[in-house]
Amino acid sequence: MNPRFELNAEGIGQITFRDPSRAHNVLTEEVLLNLERTIAQACDAAGEGRLRALVVASAKPGSFIAGADVEAITAIAAARDRERSVEISRRIQALFGRIADMPVPTIAAIQGICLGGGTEIALACQYRVSDDDDGTRIGLPEVQLGILPGWGGTTRLPRLVGLQAALDLLLTGKPARVSRAKRVGLVDRIFPRHQFHERCLDFARAVADREGGGRRGRRRLVARLLDGTAPGRSLVLRMATRRILKLTGGRYPAPLRILSVVRRGLRNGPTAGFHAEAEAIGDLIASPVCRHLLGLFGWREAARKGPWSDGGRDAVVERIAVVGAGQLGAGIAQVAAYNDLPVRMKDVRHEAVAGGLAYARSVFDGAVKRRKLGRRDAMRKMAMISGGLDYPGVARAGLVVEAVVERMDVKQAVLGEVEAVVGPEAVIVTNTSSLSIDEMAGVLERPGRFAGMHFFHPVHRMPLVEVVAGEKTDADTIETIAALAVRLGKVPVITRDGPGFLVNRIIGPGLNEAGHLLDQGWDAAALDRVWTRFGMPMGPCRLIDTIGMEVAYHAGQALAAAFGDRLAPARSLAALAKSNRPGQKGGRGFYLYEGAKPKGIDPTVYADMGVSSPRTDRDPTRARDRTILAMVNEAARVLEDDIVSSAADVDLGMIMGAGFPPFRGGLLRYADDRGLDEVLAALAALQDAHGSRFEPSTLLGQLAEAGETFHGAFPRADDVAPERG
Repeated sequence: MNPRFELNAEGIGQITFRDPSRAHNVLTEEVLLNLERTIAQACDAAGEGRLRALVVASAKPGSFIAGADVEAITAIAAARDRERSVEISRRIQALFGRIADMPVPTIAAIQGICLGGGTEIALACQYRVSDDDDGTRIGLPEVQLGILPGWGGTTRLPRLVGLQAALDLLLTGKPARVSRAKRVGLVDRIFPRHQFHERCLDFARAVADREGGGRRGRRRLVARLLDGTAPGRSLVLRMATRRILKLTGGRYPAPLRILSVVRRGLRNGPTAGFHAEAEAIGDLIASPVCRHLLGLFGWREAARKGPWSDGGRDAVVERIAVVGAGQLGAGIAQVAAYNDLPVRMKDVRHEAVAGGLAYARSVFDGAVKRRKLGRRDAMRKMAMISGGLDYPGVARAGLVVEAVVERMDVKQAVLGEVEAVVGPEAVIVTNTSSLSIDEMAGVLERPGRFAGMHFFHPVHRMPLVEVVAGEKTDADTIETIAALAVRLGKVPVITRDGPGFLVNRIIGPGLNEAGHLLDQGWDAAALDRVWTRFGMPMGPCRLIDTIGMEVAYHAGQALAAAFGDRLAPARSLAALAKSNRPGQKGGRGFYLYEGAKPKGIDPTVYADMGVSSPRTDRDPTRARDRTILAMVNEAARVLEDDIVSSAADVDLGMIMGAGFPPFRGGLLRYADDRGLDEVLAALAALQDAHGSRFEPSTLLGQLAEAGETFHGAFPRADDVAPERG
């Protein structure tokens, strides 16, 4: 039975989770029913005086409890079954309440992943102890699924660790490392991994004998004033509300409901907090935002757990090389080393190699500054990157990333050199945003071992990797590349070769249409606000600055060469590409920059575009449709061309690679929710007003006429997203 209850001769009981069918322990309905039985057994033993302390533990290495069954949550969200959600929440709150009310000390023995419902079980225990493994994480990620911890966690956590620390965990959903968990009081003791079970037993004996226990350190005066007084708590909650509204525009309801539940629990007591939790989770799980975020979670997990989840058909890659030490190549090397993969970086100039190493070191320094890494760990990982001008270090790699300048002749020459020195089983990939994989493969003797691996800049932040299969690429090569992407913490999306692949092909028409709006006198800052109010992380002008003026223009030219006049670069963008405006990296584009921070629109940019008197009194709804629906239309053509096989792949790529707002569920989910007949009519009106570049795609017209949706017509086999309703 999972879990099971055991009692030793000393009166120390243990409830042990071990799911033999999953990589991690998950709180399914069956597991929760079994937990109810084991808790009843423990209560009976305590009532009879046989149980002196109870330990809740896992027998699975690296996994305490990974949380609730997301597929079950998704099914409830798809059915919009508010009442069932409330009922389940109250039942499990009562179950965990029996742990909290146990008449003997209770200890959560945490090793490995402890998330969601697992953390809520731990919070119901009197003590929490953890191993010291770097892979152990403790957190409440529910907000990332559009819900909140509804099994007692939202109410218990602030009472345990204080309001400020609790809000940081609840509102971000980011799990804490053990050191941080101990610092805020979430963990009482940390034991060495190799002695963990023995030390847990010693701790249980001590607390049973009242000789040990958790001792929380005194918080600083400011923290005590803010967390420990009603005016202080009100101030913290008001500041958190303002911060959430600034970051999200109120588009995500879960963070605001978390604040409401926390406020209720602190003011009116735990019982009121538990009641508010259950009501809130019922409301949230029935919301469109929750369904969209659950869909995104399902797609992301499916992308990471494809047939390559065990490393692919080939042997697991143990060493990589990167040819090209620019920022992108250095970024790839840094991410590899961050994930403990040795990497050799090669370039043709010592200065380039030195610059690449310096860039990688700066990213590690940033991770240390943000407390993502300790200084010693960062130094150890940085030492995994070596560099030089010759190929011997490259020859030992199981996978080589070519990341040189975006010119076909240069890339082909480098790829030929790489193939000549690596072993016959080595995989070679090109990091390109627009050049043809098949054309590059034409110079190789082993094209089956070659594909595209398109990282997005900055590599350490952007989660998407496009894995681009050429006509001759072997299936095992694709699996090997996708497995490596997952190991690097990325989300792989498999695409066929084609101009712009997936994300750049779709985003290109949107950015180009922004250029046409600028041609017609739109103010650049006002145009950017159209996108940010829609939910994008930045507007089209800021995005072009981030990409780089020249790079964006050349990508636009490549799309125009492939698809004709409908994607011919806008006049203003063509003019800016020839001006001295490199974009953010050069401090001057549409905006002026200090480092990565924009300091406002450069007023001279309009003269360089050949535009006078930009106006802000334009129709933002029309600008939104011109740019967003241009991308919807191109995404339909991507499906027509079989670049990817499902609407989920399009939406996952656009969210992970272009920042399309997750609360909208993705570009094609947005179109489905809006209604394809309405999208078709809007595009037809834009075609009448602005010409053939808005001509609706054949697929869009067919789906609208049939009353279909993109996600209905192009489902993903392992898609766990809810159906549109």
